[in-house]
Amino acid sequence: MTEPLIPPLNIPFSSVGLSDTILRAVAEKGYTTMSPIQAAAIPHVLAGRDVMGAAQTGTGKTAAFVLPLLQRMLKHETPSPSPARHPVRALVLTPTRELADQIHQNVTAYAKYTQLRSAVVFGGIDIKPQMAELRKGVEILTATPGRLLDHIEAKTAVLNQVEYVVLDEADRMLDIGFLPDLQRILNYLPKQRITLLFSATFSPEIKRLSASYLQNPILVEVARPNETAANVEQLFFSVHEDDKRRVLRQLVRERGITQAFVFCNSKLGCARLARSLERDGLRTTALHGDKSQDERLKALEAFKKGEVDLLVATDVAARGLDIKDVPAVFNYDIPYNAEDYVHRIGRTGRAGASGLAMSFVDGDDKRLISDIEKLIKKKVEFAEFQFENEQPPRGSHFNSGRRAWGDDDGGPRREERRDERPSERRSSYASRPAPKPVDPFFDRPYEPSTPEPAAPTNTADMGTSRVSANIKTKKKVAALFKSGE
Repeated sequence: MTEPLIPPLNIPFSSVGLSDTILRAVAEKGYTTMSPIQAAAIPHVLAGRDVMGAAQTGTGKTAAFVLPLLQRMLKHETPSPSPARHPVRALVLTPTRELADQIHQNVTAYAKYTQLRSAVVFGGIDIKPQMAELRKGVEILTATPGRLLDHIEAKTAVLNQVEYVVLDEADRMLDIGFLPDLQRILNYLPKQRITLLFSATFSPEIKRLSASYLQNPILVEVARPNETAANVEQLFFSVHEDDKRRVLRQLVRERGITQAFVFCNSKLGCARLARSLERDGLRTTALHGDKSQDERLKALEAFKKGEVDLLVATDVAARGLDIKDVPAVFNYDIPYNAEDYVHRIGRTGRAGASGLAMSFVDGDDKRLISDIEKLIKKKVEFAEFQFENEQPPRGSHFNSGRRAWGDDDGGPRREERRDERPSERRSSYASRPAPKPVDPFFDRPYEPSTPEPAAPTNTADMGTSRVSANIKTKKKVAALFKSGE
C-alpha cells in the first residue's frame, strides 16, 4: 500500500497523541510543526504498522521513527535500577559509526524527560565500556551490525524481548556487504515485532529485503524515490583531473564558501587532497575509514564547531549526518554508485534551507554521469568555468586529452603538482615526444662487421696481443691418481 504524497503542512506535534514529556523535549529542540515525512509516518508507527519511509535526506526521518517508538515504550518505563527491568525493546541498525552516534544523541534528547535508557555500540573503540553499559540495562539500542554481533556472541546484548526494529539507510548496509550480518541479527529477534525501514533511496534489493522481513508494510513517500532536493542548486563542471584542486580553491574563494563537504572516492585520495588543501592555507580535515574512530569523531566535531572549513571525506560521511547550515558540497570525484550522489548532496540544504552542490566531471566519468541522469531523471547541464586571468582549463566535455608539462596552457607547473600520484606523473611524461638522439653514431648507415679470425687451438700460437692481461694462465697441478691407460 502506498500513501499519497503529502504537501508540507503546518501540523503540530501535539496533534498526533505524543505525551507531554516527549513534547517538552521536542520543543526544547526547537521543533513545533512536523515535516512531511514525520506527519506521514508517525501515525502509522503509533498504530503498530510496519512502515517503509522514503523521503529526501535532511527532512527529519530520525524523528519520524524515534518519537513514535518512545511513545509506545512509555508503558515499560520504570525507575527500578535492576537491569532485568530494562531489557532491549527497540533496536536501531545503521551502516556507519557516525550515523549511529548521531541517532543515539537524538534518542537521548527526545527521551530526556522519560525513564527510558538508551545506548549506542559501534566498532573502532574499546568494547569493554560498551559491555558495562549494556549490563546495566537499556531499552533503546543503536548499533552497527558488526559490533552488535560481537555483543551478541559475548552475551552482553540479549534481543529476545525486542519489540521494534529500525533499519536506517538499509540500502547502504547492503552496498557495503552487511546483508549476512543483518540476516543473522534478525534471526535473533522475536517473530512478532514492528519493523521500520527508512531511506532516501529504495533499490530493488531493499524491496526484496522488505518483502522478507516486513509484514504488510505501508510505503510512505513524501517525494519521488531517489529525487534530489529542489532547494539544492546542482552545478556540474567539466574539469580535467589535474585542474580539480585549482577549481576547488577558486570556487571556495569566489563564492565565499565558509564550510563545505568535499567527497572523494578513495581513502588514499581523500588523505592526499586534505594535505594538499591544508598546504594551500585552507583549514581542512579528513574523514575516512583508515582513521581511528576517535580521530573520525574529533574531525566531525571540529567541522560541526566551525573549527575547519573543509571536511574532505569518503562516502562514510554521505549517509544521514545532520550538520546544520552547511552551505555547499563538492563532488571532487563523481561517485561510482549513483545513489551515493543523492546522499552526498543531501548534506547541504537540510531542513528546507538552500544549498549548493558542485561536481567536477573528468573525461572518464561519462558512464557515471549517465547513471546519475537515469536515477534523478534529469539531464545534466555543464556550467562554464574560467580560471582567473588565465585560459580555460584543459580538457573539454568528455575529452581527457593531456598536454605536456611546461606547455603554456594555463595549467599548473611542476611545483604545483607535487601531490599527484606517481602514475599521473608518468602518464604526463609519456605524453611528451621522445627527444631526438644526438649521438652521431645513430645517424651512420648500417655497416656489417668483418668476421673475426678463428681462435687458435694451440696456446703456443696465441700472440700476446690476443691474450688479455686479465686472463690468468692455468696452473699445472700434480694429479693424485694416474688415469687408466
